[in-house]
Amino acid sequence: QVQFVESGGGLVQAGGSLRLSCAASGSTFSINAMGWYRQAPRQAPGKGRELVAAISKGGTTNYADSVKDRFTISRDNAKNTVSLQMNSLKPEDTAVYYCNADDHRGVLVGSWGQGAQVTVSS
Repeated sequence: QVQFVESGGGLVQAGGSLRLSCAASGSTFSINAMGWYRQAPRQAPGKGRELVAAISKGGTTNYADSVKDRFTISRDNAKNTVSLQMNSLKPEDTAVYYCNADDHRGVLVGSWGQGAQVTVSS
């Protein structure tokens, strides 16, 4: 299995920026795409983590509509790291952010880390 350690969260005013980083360890050979997920406070029951950005091994990216044009995901395949640059942050971006990855079948390969708390004040 793969383990993830996220870092870089914090408190920022609306309109500000933060950069999150994530390092993977363990069975990293199984990693295909990597992604950033978030879980907002007071999440509705049964609603899991939201995938906000993903990047393939070849660098193809996908974003949730809510973060498109504001967030940028990048990865370093050699170092097994993935980052998320977040600009123009909004209060609704407040959440705990997690990274994870899937294998070639689209199955998640990692256990969830402690996450990085991002709090955006208005």
